[in-house]
Amino acid sequence: MRQIVCLSTSPWYPIPTRKQQVMSRMENAEILYFDPPVTLLAPLKDKEARKKLFAYRNPGEKIKDNLTVYALPPVLPFFNRFRWINKINQFRVARFVRKKMRQAHMEQPVLWTYSPTSCDCLAKIPHRAIVYDCVDRHSAYGGLMNPKLVDQMEQDLAQKADQIFATAQGLCERLRQFNPKVQFIPNGANYERFSQAAEPQDKPVDFPNMDGPVFGFVGALQDCIAYQFVEKAAKAKPEWNFVFIGGEKPGVDLSALKSCKNVYFLGLKANESLPAYMAQFDVCLNLFVANDLSKDVSPLKFFEYLATGKPIVSTPQPDQILQFSSIISIAYTEEDFVVKCAEALADDLPERKALRMEEGRKSSWDSRVSQMCACLQQGKIFFE
Repeated sequence: MRQIVCLSTSPWYPIPTRKQQVMSRMENAEILYFDPPVTLLAPLKDKEARKKLFAYRNPGEKIKDNLTVYALPPVLPFFNRFRWINKINQFRVARFVRKKMRQAHMEQPVLWTYSPTSCDCLAKIPHRAIVYDCVDRHSAYGGLMNPKLVDQMEQDLAQKADQIFATAQGLCERLRQFNPKVQFIPNGANYERFSQAAEPQDKPVDFPNMDGPVFGFVGALQDCIAYQFVEKAAKAKPEWNFVFIGGEKPGVDLSALKSCKNVYFLGLKANESLPAYMAQFDVCLNLFVANDLSKDVSPLKFFEYLATGKPIVSTPQPDQILQFSSIISIAYTEEDFVVKCAEALADDLPERKALRMEEGRKSSWDSRVSQMCACLQQGKIFFE
């Protein structure tokens, strides 16, 4: 049986991202999944983080017979600014991972990582191969980091990897400077789940009663979203309704939108309940501001939207959206967004819906993981 140690940048709960979707579909494999560690300063910003400081003392949670999730010990802050701090942190991470490997009788697993910071623990964890699955331009996030250091750590990781996957062509091009073994595999969708939104669903009890069309957004409400597009449309078309589903990130100013009577914020919802909410949408919205981060994003929400078959209005970011321009509407300006939203309301013919759903089916997570496994078998990292 294959053995995989996954060093993730997303905790298993509450939101399923690429990491959980990929690992939960790995067949014939025993998997140890490690949530990203919290820093010792985290409780100062989030009181709930205090519980996470000691979560590493808990036994692992068995998600499936072959998949166990562990919390890592807390780490020192500022590891993305100072390499020496990252090396101390990764020494502790490696020691903890080795302990769990011994308990699971793992000797030479495939080390599957998502974070550039892991470059400083690779040599300290026994492994037969290294896979780097790159989902973002990590140095573009901003905040308390040194972008040059983050880029250097990612370069070090890429040079050591036996296989690299990347979710965007821009990421592929950058990483191929350091390693030719890079494969472009975008994000995907749980097609079976989100295609349910193509059929009528009971309206969730907390979905507002409203007259007029509904334009819906699903995803984290962070500062890379083009909220000004919605503000323009909400004021220009008071008979339209705009619904946001997702958690609000700290520091994001939503006051202008919250002052609009036709804009609704429903908060974070369980992934399995999303089709019932999205079934109430007339049009789905994919809105990113233009910057280095959004250019190379591969938004899960977009592929989930495709699976619903519903009309989609998107900004031209990220770049990979443009390949779907024949079946979606793309708005380049705030004024254009109002026009494209009106056009999208009429883009509901059965044949158009079928085209979008077919693209969603081809973008399913099952398909993406099959591509990954085929690549790893070809490179003799996986064996039958």
